[in-house]
Amino acid sequence: MTGPVHTQRVYDHRPAEGAVYLVDRLWPRGMSKEELHVDGWLKDVAPSAELRTWFAHDPARFEEFSRRYRQELDRHPDAVRPLREAAAAGPVTLLYAARDTEHNQAIVLRDYLMGP
Repeated sequence: MTGPVHTQRVYDHRPAEGAVYLVDRLWPRGMSKEELHVDGWLKDVAPSAELRTWFAHDPARFEEFSRRYRQELDRHPDAVRPLREAAAAGPVTLLYAARDTEHNQAIVLRDYLMGP
């Protein structure tokens, strides 16, 4: 992997670095497609609806959520491929809508892409 992988909340309204991908399954509330400049919306790389519902953004469940989400990512390498290819070419920013900046899928996905 060449470029760093950053995470950023879509509502922060600051410039993102490199290739920019929305990694939420649902489009962020209150954001128009014109307002959110992304290189791609990768719904399939987001956690499954079942996992997202189970997690419910509860920090106490984050460790188990991370484990389960990594398993989902392992089972869907095609969903992750665009991010790996973009990161091979330079910096990547993963956009997410969650309020919690420390316990969300973008953090897990970033660490997953960066490897062990």
